[in-house]
Amino acid sequence: MPDAVPEISLLAAVLATGLSAGLFHAFFYAIMPALRRTGDHAFVTVMQHINRVILNAWFAACFAGAPLFSLVAVISHLGAPWRPVLPWAVAGLVLNVAMVAVTIAANVPRNERLDRAGDPDTIADLAAVRAEFERPWVRWNTVRTALNIAAFGCLAWALLLHGRLTGG
Repeated sequence: MPDAVPEISLLAAVLATGLSAGLFHAFFYAIMPALRRTGDHAFVTVMQHINRVILNAWFAACFAGAPLFSLVAVISHLGAPWRPVLPWAVAGLVLNVAMVAVTIAANVPRNERLDRAGDPDTIADLAAVRAEFERPWVRWNTVRTALNIAAFGCLAWALLLHGRLTGG
């Protein structure tokens, strides 16, 4: 394996994970608390718009890149000289995979149900649609945020250890 792959893959994993963690954390501390203060119509409208516009290449690169780059980092650190780095890289990978699993199993289905509820101007019971969505979505966003922040910390530590081993 080329000499730069372990370092570059670990750096890419840290960056993708950090960007994902930052996005999910922004929902945790700013976006959802702000939306909590809005009426049902505004809440449903804004969340439907967010759920549509977030599906773009930038989000995909970070969301999918975090576990993929973590996997490459783990594979590239399997040799004996990387023994101190490997457990941290593996932990980052496992936490990133768990974040993806939570997102796919818990947040995405709620996003899809909210979208299927239709145009907020035609929804008969906006309060019920919001209630079905908001609390569970926020709870699972908190879980994926914690997983992603922990993954970021593990991968950042792995990168630091990698640097110490290479004298960088």
